[in-house]
Amino acid sequence: MIKYQLKCECGIEFESWFSNSKEYDRLEKKNLLSCKCGQSKKISKQIMSPQIASKKEFNSNSSKHENFLKTVNKKLRELRSYIEKNSEYVGENFVSEARSIHYDKKNVRNIYGKATPEQTEELLEEGIEVNTVPWVNKLDN
Repeated sequence: MIKYQLKCECGIEFESWFSNSKEYDRLEKKNLLSCKCGQSKKISKQIMSPQIASKKEFNSNSSKHENFLKTVNKKLRELRSYIEKNSEYVGENFVSEARSIHYDKKNVRNIYGKATPEQTEELLEEGIEVNTVPWVNKLDN
């Protein structure tokens, strides 16, 4: 998509979006561009400057992005802490432990550990409720 600043011979300036520059050229050649004044079909492109963020805008957006990432990391660390406090770590035995809890209904408890994406998919297909959580380092900011 491309946006052009256009001007009608009546003096009205307006913006319009086109799928690409060739589309604008095609519509102009067929005289299909029109102004809201309805008096003229003589529309021309105006000189436009690219929308480049100023250093201040860039720094502001960068700062917002950094704050967002810090907030997400903080929430993920809080989630990790909650899981560690309220669940048992079973490591590489996660898949077999999850099946044992689901099918045998013995020793029902919250567990966490390691599983490949394929193993996780198999558990879900079996109706075993599991969730994948991004495991962030406790010290990451």
